[in-house]
Amino acid sequence: MKFVDEAKIEVFAGKGGNGVASFRREKFIPKGGPDGGDGGRGGSIYAVADRNLNTLIDYRYTRKFQAKNGENGRGSDCYGRGAPDIELRVPVGTVITDLDTGETIADLDKNGEKALLAKGGKGGLGNLHFKTSTNRAPRQCTPGEPGQERTLKLELRVLADVGLLGLPNAGKSTLISAVSNAKPRIADYPFTTLHPHLGVVRAGPESSFVIADIPGLIEGASEGAGLGHQFLRHLSRTSLLLHVIDVAPLDTEEDPIAAARAIVEELRKFDPALADKPRWVVLNKMDLVPEEERANVVDKYREAFGTDVPMFAISAVTREGTEALVKAIAEDSHEQRRQLIKESEPDVRFDEDEEVFPPEGGEPEEGEQK
Repeated sequence: MKFVDEAKIEVFAGKGGNGVASFRREKFIPKGGPDGGDGGRGGSIYAVADRNLNTLIDYRYTRKFQAKNGENGRGSDCYGRGAPDIELRVPVGTVITDLDTGETIADLDKNGEKALLAKGGKGGLGNLHFKTSTNRAPRQCTPGEPGQERTLKLELRVLADVGLLGLPNAGKSTLISAVSNAKPRIADYPFTTLHPHLGVVRAGPESSFVIADIPGLIEGASEGAGLGHQFLRHLSRTSLLLHVIDVAPLDTEEDPIAAARAIVEELRKFDPALADKPRWVVLNKMDLVPEEERANVVDKYREAFGTDVPMFAISAVTREGTEALVKAIAEDSHEQRRQLIKESEPDVRFDEDEEVFPPEGGEPEEGEQK
Protein backbone atom coordinates (compact mmCIF):
# COMPACT_ATOMS: atom_id res chain seq x y z
CA MET A 1 0.00 0.00 0.00
CA LYS A 2 1.29 3.46 -0.88
CA PHE A 3 2.26 5.59 2.11
CA VAL A 4 0.45 8.94 2.12
CA ASP A 5 1.01 11.25 5.08
CA GLU A 6 -0.78 14.40 3.82
CA ALA A 7 -4.22 15.03 2.41
CA LYS A 8 -6.53 17.96 1.76
CA ILE A 9 -10.27 17.45 2.15
CA GLU A 10 -13.47 19.47 2.19
CA VAL A 11 -16.25 18.71 4.65
CA PHE A 12 -19.84 19.96 4.39
CA ALA A 13 -22.13 19.42 7.36
CA GLY A 14 -25.84 19.00 6.73
CA LYS A 15 -28.37 21.82 6.90
CA GLY A 16 -31.04 21.73 9.57
CA GLY A 17 -34.60 21.03 8.46
CA ASN A 18 -37.10 23.88 8.27
CA GLY A 19 -39.80 24.37 10.86
CA VAL A 20 -43.38 24.39 9.56
CA ALA A 21 -46.45 26.52 10.21
CA SER A 22 -49.44 24.20 10.53
CA PHE A 23 -52.76 24.11 12.39
CA ARG A 24 -54.73 21.27 13.86
CA ARG A 25 -57.80 20.60 11.75
CA GLU A 26 -60.13 17.84 12.87
CA LYS A 27 -63.87 17.36 12.75
CA PHE A 28 -65.71 18.86 15.69
CA ILE A 29 -62.54 20.61 16.91
CA PRO A 30 -62.73 24.23 15.76
CA LYS A 31 -59.68 26.41 16.23
CA GLY A 32 -57.42 23.48 17.06
CA GLY A 33 -54.40 25.69 17.39
CA PRO A 34 -50.87 25.46 15.97
CA ASP A 35 -49.25 22.04 15.58
CA GLY A 36 -46.22 22.70 13.35
CA GLY A 37 -43.20 20.60 14.25
CA ASP A 38 -39.50 21.48 14.29
CA GLY A 39 -37.02 20.53 11.60
CA GLY A 40 -34.43 17.83 12.25
CA ARG A 41 -30.75 18.64 12.83
CA GLY A 42 -28.26 18.32 10.01
CA GLY A 43 -25.63 15.63 10.01
CA SER A 44 -22.22 16.41 11.55
CA ILE A 45 -18.83 15.11 10.43
CA TYR A 46 -16.33 13.61 12.88
CA ALA A 47 -12.80 12.23 12.63
CA VAL A 48 -11.97 9.09 14.63
CA ALA A 49 -8.46 7.74 15.23
CA ASP A 50 -8.13 4.08 14.21
CA ARG A 51 -5.01 2.08 15.09
CA ASN A 52 -5.71 -0.33 12.22
CA LEU A 53 -4.84 2.38 9.68
CA ASN A 54 -1.32 3.59 8.94
CA THR A 55 -1.77 5.90 5.94
CA LEU A 56 -4.09 8.60 4.60
CA ILE A 57 -4.46 6.91 1.22
CA ASP A 58 -8.26 6.83 1.60
CA TYR A 59 -8.33 10.63 1.35
CA ARG A 60 -5.99 10.92 -1.62
CA TYR A 61 -8.77 10.66 -4.19
CA THR A 62 -12.01 11.05 -2.18
CA ARG A 63 -11.71 14.60 -0.95
CA LYS A 64 -15.27 15.88 -0.47
CA PHE A 65 -17.56 14.64 2.28
CA GLN A 66 -21.17 15.83 2.47
CA ALA A 67 -23.48 15.00 5.37
CA LYS A 68 -27.23 14.77 4.77
CA ASN A 69 -29.69 17.53 5.63
CA GLY A 70 -32.27 17.21 8.38
CA GLU A 71 -35.90 16.59 7.44
CA ASN A 72 -38.42 19.39 7.52
CA GLY A 73 -41.02 19.46 10.24
CA ARG A 74 -44.64 18.49 9.54
CA GLY A 75 -48.06 19.09 10.98
CA SER A 76 -49.65 17.16 13.87
CA ASP A 77 -46.62 17.95 16.05
CA CYS A 78 -44.36 15.82 13.84
CA TYR A 79 -40.69 16.74 14.15
CA GLY A 80 -38.31 16.13 11.27
CA ARG A 81 -35.79 13.29 11.52
CA GLY A 82 -32.20 14.22 12.31
CA ALA A 83 -29.61 13.27 9.70
CA PRO A 84 -26.98 10.62 10.54
CA ASP A 85 -23.44 11.74 11.33
CA ILE A 86 -20.39 10.80 9.26
CA GLU A 87 -17.24 9.38 10.87
CA LEU A 88 -13.96 9.62 8.97
CA ARG A 89 -11.42 7.00 10.08
CA VAL A 90 -7.84 8.29 10.22
CA PRO A 91 -4.57 6.80 11.53
CA VAL A 92 -3.52 7.45 15.11
CA GLY A 93 -1.23 10.46 15.11
CA THR A 94 -3.19 12.54 12.58
CA VAL A 95 -3.16 16.32 13.02
CA ILE A 96 -6.13 18.18 11.50
CA THR A 97 -5.78 21.86 10.58
CA ASP A 98 -8.25 24.37 9.15
CA LEU A 99 -6.59 25.76 6.01
CA ASP A 100 -8.63 28.97 6.04
CA THR A 101 -7.80 30.04 9.61
CA GLY A 102 -4.67 28.00 10.35
CA GLU A 103 -6.31 26.67 13.52
CA THR A 104 -5.36 23.19 14.69
CA ILE A 105 -8.69 21.45 15.18
CA ALA A 106 -7.44 18.18 16.65
CA ASP A 107 -4.37 16.06 17.31
CA LEU A 108 -5.63 12.49 17.41
CA ASP A 109 -2.84 10.67 19.23
CA LYS A 110 -4.93 7.99 20.98
CA ASN A 111 -6.90 5.11 19.49
CA GLY A 112 -10.63 5.83 19.42
CA GLU A 113 -10.18 9.57 20.00
CA LYS A 114 -12.90 11.57 18.28
CA ALA A 115 -12.99 15.16 17.03
CA LEU A 116 -15.76 17.29 15.50
CA LEU A 117 -14.80 18.58 12.06
CA ALA A 118 -18.03 20.23 10.90
CA LYS A 119 -21.16 20.70 12.98
CA GLY A 120 -24.57 20.16 11.44
CA GLY A 121 -27.10 22.98 11.49
CA LYS A 122 -29.90 23.14 14.04
CA GLY A 123 -33.43 22.47 12.91
CA GLY A 124 -35.87 25.35 12.54
CA LEU A 125 -38.75 25.95 14.94
CA GLY A 126 -42.33 25.21 14.04
CA ASN A 127 -45.17 27.60 14.86
CA LEU A 128 -45.94 25.44 17.89
CA HIS A 129 -43.23 27.40 19.75
CA PHE A 130 -44.70 30.82 19.03
CA LYS A 131 -48.16 30.49 20.53
CA THR A 132 -48.98 32.81 23.42
CA SER A 133 -52.06 33.93 25.27
CA THR A 134 -52.38 36.86 22.90
CA ASN A 135 -51.16 35.13 19.72
CA ARG A 136 -53.11 31.91 19.54
CA ALA A 137 -52.70 31.35 15.82
CA PRO A 138 -49.06 32.14 15.03
CA ARG A 139 -48.04 31.82 11.42
CA GLN A 140 -44.32 32.32 11.87
CA CYS A 141 -41.72 29.56 11.73
CA THR A 142 -37.95 29.57 11.32
CA PRO A 143 -35.73 27.92 8.70
CA GLY A 144 -33.02 25.44 9.59
CA GLU A 145 -29.48 26.69 10.17
CA PRO A 146 -26.82 25.90 7.56
CA GLY A 147 -24.13 23.39 8.45
CA GLN A 148 -20.44 24.21 8.75
CA GLU A 149 -18.19 24.04 5.69
CA ARG A 150 -14.45 23.66 6.07
CA THR A 151 -11.33 22.97 4.03
CA LEU A 152 -9.01 20.84 6.11
CA LYS A 153 -5.47 19.54 5.96
CA LEU A 154 -4.80 16.07 7.36
CA GLU A 155 -1.19 15.49 8.40
CA LEU A 156 0.05 12.17 9.75
CA ARG A 157 2.83 12.24 12.33
CA VAL A 158 3.90 8.77 13.37
CA LEU A 159 4.02 7.94 17.07
CA ALA A 160 7.49 6.84 18.12
CA ASP A 161 9.75 7.19 21.15
CA VAL A 162 13.01 7.30 19.21
CA GLY A 163 13.76 8.70 15.75
CA LEU A 164 16.66 7.82 13.44
CA LEU A 165 18.37 10.72 11.72
CA GLY A 166 21.22 10.76 9.23
CA LEU A 167 22.49 10.91 5.69
CA PRO A 168 21.35 8.42 3.04
CA ASN A 169 23.21 5.10 3.27
CA ALA A 170 24.26 5.76 6.88
CA GLY A 171 22.77 2.41 7.89
CA LYS A 172 19.53 3.57 9.53
CA SER A 173 17.37 0.88 7.90
CA THR A 174 19.93 -1.80 8.76
CA LEU A 175 19.91 -0.61 12.37
CA ILE A 176 16.12 -0.71 12.75
CA SER A 177 16.01 -4.17 11.18
CA ALA A 178 18.76 -5.35 13.56
CA VAL A 179 17.06 -4.23 16.78
CA SER A 180 13.39 -4.84 15.82
CA ASN A 181 11.22 -6.96 13.55
CA ALA A 182 10.81 -4.14 11.01
CA LYS A 183 11.78 -5.13 7.46
CA PRO A 184 12.56 -1.97 5.49
CA ARG A 185 14.16 -2.14 2.06
CA ILE A 186 17.97 -2.19 2.28
CA ALA A 187 20.20 -1.58 -0.74
CA ASP A 188 23.56 -0.07 -1.67
CA TYR A 189 22.19 3.15 -3.20
CA PRO A 190 20.95 6.41 -1.63
CA PHE A 191 17.32 7.06 -0.70
CA THR A 192 16.37 3.40 -0.44
CA THR A 193 13.89 4.41 2.26
CA LEU A 194 11.09 6.44 0.67
CA HIS A 195 8.69 6.61 3.61
CA PRO A 196 8.91 6.17 7.40
CA HIS A 197 9.15 2.75 8.99
CA LEU A 198 8.25 1.87 12.57
CA GLY A 199 9.74 -0.92 14.65
CA VAL A 200 8.99 -2.11 18.19
CA VAL A 201 12.17 -2.87 20.14
CA ARG A 202 11.90 -5.36 23.00
CA ALA A 203 14.53 -4.51 25.60
CA GLY A 204 13.14 -6.88 28.23
CA PRO A 205 10.03 -8.80 29.33
CA GLU A 206 8.25 -5.57 30.34
CA SER A 207 10.38 -2.98 28.56
CA SER A 208 9.89 -1.83 24.98
CA PHE A 209 9.94 1.30 22.84
CA VAL A 210 9.04 2.33 19.30
CA ILE A 211 11.72 3.48 16.88
CA ALA A 212 11.08 5.38 13.62
CA ASP A 213 13.26 5.34 10.51
CA ILE A 214 12.72 8.22 8.07
CA PRO A 215 14.26 8.85 4.64
CA GLY A 216 17.80 10.22 4.61
CA LEU A 217 18.42 13.93 4.98
CA ILE A 218 21.06 15.85 3.05
CA GLU A 219 22.38 19.40 3.10
CA GLY A 220 19.99 21.76 1.36
CA ALA A 221 16.90 19.73 2.22
CA SER A 222 15.14 22.90 3.37
CA GLU A 223 15.45 24.13 -0.24
CA GLY A 224 14.07 20.85 -1.59
CA ALA A 225 17.29 18.89 -2.15
CA GLY A 226 16.89 15.10 -2.07
CA LEU A 227 13.49 14.22 -0.67
CA GLY A 228 13.36 17.55 1.14
CA HIS A 229 12.50 17.70 4.80
CA GLN A 230 8.83 16.74 4.45
CA PHE A 231 9.35 13.61 6.59
CA LEU A 232 10.94 15.47 9.50
CA ARG A 233 7.48 16.07 10.95
CA HIS A 234 7.43 12.40 11.91
CA LEU A 235 10.22 13.09 14.42
CA SER A 236 8.25 15.81 16.22
CA ARG A 237 6.63 13.36 18.64
CA THR A 238 9.84 11.53 19.52
CA SER A 239 11.59 12.14 22.82
CA LEU A 240 15.04 11.11 21.58
CA LEU A 241 16.91 11.38 18.28
CA LEU A 242 19.66 8.96 17.21
CA HIS A 243 22.04 10.65 14.79
CA VAL A 244 23.48 7.77 12.76
CA ILE A 245 26.85 8.57 11.17
CA ASP A 246 28.71 6.43 8.66
CA VAL A 247 32.32 6.37 9.90
CA ALA A 248 33.55 4.63 6.73
CA PRO A 249 31.88 6.39 3.77
CA LEU A 250 32.55 5.15 0.25
CA ASP A 251 33.63 8.65 -0.77
CA THR A 252 36.94 9.05 1.06
CA GLU A 253 36.93 12.81 0.44
CA GLU A 254 33.66 13.25 2.31
CA ASP A 255 33.90 14.70 5.82
CA PRO A 256 31.31 12.86 8.00
CA ILE A 257 31.65 15.40 10.81
CA ALA A 258 30.90 18.38 8.55
CA ALA A 259 27.99 16.47 6.99
CA ALA A 260 26.61 15.66 10.46
CA ARG A 261 26.74 19.32 11.46
CA ALA A 262 24.94 20.24 8.24
CA ILE A 263 22.15 17.81 9.16
CA VAL A 264 21.76 19.53 12.54
CA GLU A 265 21.52 22.86 10.76
CA GLU A 266 18.78 21.47 8.49
CA LEU A 267 16.89 20.41 11.61
CA ARG A 268 17.15 23.92 12.98
CA LYS A 269 15.84 25.43 9.74
CA PHE A 270 12.84 23.11 9.78
CA ASP A 271 11.94 23.43 13.46
CA PRO A 272 14.17 24.85 16.24
CA ALA A 273 12.28 22.76 18.81
CA LEU A 274 13.22 19.62 16.89
CA ALA A 275 16.89 20.62 16.87
CA ASP A 276 16.76 21.13 20.65
CA LYS A 277 15.56 17.58 21.33
CA PRO A 278 18.02 15.21 23.07
CA ARG A 279 20.29 13.78 20.40
CA TRP A 280 22.66 10.83 20.72
CA VAL A 281 25.42 10.10 18.23
CA VAL A 282 25.63 6.56 16.85
CA LEU A 283 28.85 5.74 14.96
CA ASN A 284 27.83 3.01 12.54
CA LYS A 285 29.84 0.61 10.33
CA MET A 286 32.64 0.20 12.86
CA ASP A 287 33.25 -3.26 11.42
CA LEU A 288 34.86 -1.52 8.41
CA VAL A 289 37.39 0.23 10.66
CA PRO A 290 40.51 -1.74 11.75
CA GLU A 291 40.39 -2.62 15.44
CA GLU A 292 43.57 -0.71 16.26
CA GLU A 293 42.05 2.50 14.81
CA ARG A 294 38.60 2.32 16.39
CA ALA A 295 39.52 4.07 19.62
CA ASN A 296 41.08 6.97 17.69
CA VAL A 297 37.97 7.27 15.51
CA VAL A 298 35.69 7.46 18.55
CA ASP A 299 37.96 10.04 20.20
CA LYS A 300 37.88 12.18 17.04
CA TYR A 301 34.08 12.27 17.00
CA ARG A 302 33.89 12.83 20.74
CA GLU A 303 36.18 15.83 20.38
CA ALA A 304 34.03 17.19 17.55
CA PHE A 305 30.63 16.78 19.26
CA GLY A 306 31.66 17.23 22.89
CA THR A 307 31.97 14.88 25.82
CA ASP A 308 28.46 15.67 27.08
CA VAL A 309 26.80 14.04 24.03
CA PRO A 310 26.15 10.29 24.52
CA MET A 311 28.02 8.37 21.84
CA PHE A 312 27.84 4.71 20.80
CA ALA A 313 30.08 2.84 18.40
CA ILE A 314 28.19 -0.01 16.69
CA SER A 315 27.96 -2.16 13.61
CA ALA A 316 24.34 -2.67 12.53
CA VAL A 317 25.34 -5.50 10.15
CA THR A 318 27.19 -7.60 12.75
CA ARG A 319 24.99 -6.21 15.61
CA GLU A 320 28.12 -5.35 17.55
CA GLY A 321 27.29 -2.71 20.18
CA THR A 322 23.54 -2.70 19.43
CA GLU A 323 22.64 -4.43 22.68
CA ALA A 324 24.28 -1.72 24.78
CA LEU A 325 22.55 0.94 22.66
CA VAL A 326 19.12 -0.66 23.11
CA LYS A 327 19.65 -1.02 26.85
CA ALA A 328 20.63 2.67 27.20
CA ILE A 329 17.59 3.80 25.18
CA ALA A 330 15.26 1.61 27.26
CA GLU A 331 16.61 3.09 30.49
CA ASP A 332 16.25 6.64 29.15
CA SER A 333 12.71 5.94 27.88
CA HIS A 334 11.72 4.43 31.23
CA GLU A 335 13.08 7.44 33.10
CA GLN A 336 11.21 9.89 30.86
CA ARG A 337 7.94 8.00 31.30
CA ARG A 338 8.46 7.95 35.06
CA GLN A 339 9.03 11.71 35.10
CA LEU A 340 5.93 12.25 32.94
CA ILE A 341 3.78 10.21 35.31
CA LYS A 342 5.24 12.03 38.29
CA GLU A 343 4.40 15.42 36.78
CA SER A 344 0.87 14.41 35.75
CA GLU A 345 -0.05 12.95 39.16
CA PRO A 346 0.46 15.53 41.94
CA ASP A 347 0.99 14.29 45.48
CA VAL A 348 -2.41 14.43 47.20
CA ARG A 349 -0.71 14.62 50.58
CA PHE A 350 0.11 18.24 49.87
CA ASP A 351 -3.24 19.31 48.47
CA GLU A 352 -3.92 22.83 49.70
CA ASP A 353 -7.69 22.26 49.79
CA GLU A 354 -7.41 19.32 52.14
CA GLU A 355 -6.72 19.77 55.86
CA VAL A 356 -3.79 17.51 56.72
CA PHE A 357 -3.55 18.00 60.49
CA PRO A 358 -6.52 17.82 62.93
CA PRO A 359 -7.50 20.97 64.83
CA GLU A 360 -6.02 21.68 68.22
CA GLY A 361 -7.42 19.50 70.96
CA GLY A 362 -7.55 16.43 68.75
CA GLU A 363 -10.50 14.75 67.03
CA PRO A 364 -13.77 14.69 69.04
CA GLU A 365 -14.72 11.26 70.31
CA GLU A 366 -17.82 9.46 69.09
CA GLY A 367 -20.99 10.94 70.51
CA GLU A 368 -19.24 14.13 71.63
CA GLN A 369 -20.30 17.45 70.15
CA LYS A 370 -17.65 19.42 68.26
